[in-house]
This record gives sequence, C-alpha cells and structure tokens, in this order.
Amino acid sequence: MIDIDTSEADRVRLVSRETLWKGFVTLERLTFEQRMSDGSLVTVNREVHDHGIAAAILLHDVAHDTIVLVRQFRSGAFANGDPAYMLEIPAGLVDEGEIPAEAVVREAMEETGFSVGKARYICDVYASPGAMTEKVSLFVASIDADGKTGLGGGLEGEAEDIEIVTLGLDEAYRMIATGGITDAKTIIALQWAMLHRSELTSG
Repeated sequence: MIDIDTSEADRVRLVSRETLWKGFVTLERLTFEQRMSDGSLVTVNREVHDHGIAAAILLHDVAHDTIVLVRQFRSGAFANGDPAYMLEIPAGLVDEGEIPAEAVVREAMEETGFSVGKARYICDVYASPGAMTEKVSLFVASIDADGKTGLGGGLEGEAEDIEIVTLGLDEAYRMIATGGITDAKTIIALQWAMLHRSELTSG
C-alpha cells in the first residue's frame, strides 16, 4: 500500500472552473484532479450550484414554549413532486457587507414581523455539499409572542408569499416523524432545541 499524505491540499487540485449558467443560482462546472486512497490520480468533473451563504433562526417564546415558523412555496420540492408549501424556520441569504448574525435579525423581521434582540449561534450546516456551495449558519433567539412589531410575510419585491405559523415546540418536533416538517435546517434546529430545552425555558 502506498503511503500518501491525506491532507486536502495534496489530494485535490482544481484544474478549471467554468460558469455554465447565472440566474437565481449560479451553475459552475469544476474540473479537478483527485488523489485516491490507493495513490492513483483521477480527473473528475462536477457541476456545482452556487447559491451564496445563508442564515436561519429558530424563534422561541419562553412563556408559551412555542416557536414561530414560516410556510412558503419551494420550487425544488415542487419539481420533485413533493408538497411544495414547506414549514421552515425563517431564513435567507446573507447580503453583501452583512454577517450571518445580522442577516437572521433582518430575515426574522421581514418574514415574521418579530424583532430579535440577541441571536445565539448554534452551528453551520451544509444541506447538500455534493452539489451545492450553500452553507447555512443556524441561530436561536427568544421572542415575546405577544410583542410582534412588524407585519412579516416576506418582501413583495422578491415574490415572497409567507404564512406565519406558531406551534408548540413539542408539536413541531413530532412533525419531523410524521413528515410535516422535512426541511433540513429546521429539523436540525428543532433537534438542537430539544437537546438544549432547559437552556431555552430558563430564558
């Protein structure tokens, strides 16, 4: 067996990067050389969707132990023949000049009408790293369910038509098993909330 250095710099070398399409997403073709575990060198072509960097937030009301979700049309699920109006935590792309912690505060107000004072970082996740560059930073924040300050519902200029849905944390968590919630970032955030429930309910 050949003894090889397994660091990424030694294993993968980018040969070329070609833009195939630029619209709502950017589609690129990457050609790279990859050193395999047996020491052989192969050339690989992969198409990658670049959708930017995103941030998402779980909004939790301590007094009622409820969370605020949004329901909106998702074209990917629609194209797959699945229910296309999906329940999710509020999320959106990080604008130029923003950091994820700022983006989730803005998205929470745009989508739900709730003002977030302090967002706590949970983790970064890739939903589909084999084909998409999108990395999502997950956050959680406490809100007052009776203290909504904005309308929410999304931005008309972005063709957003968002329904605001309030559910008990337990009810939302059960919906993972029943198929009522299938969005990856939302499932991860809900599982985190259940694991850290004592922290959430202590305010």
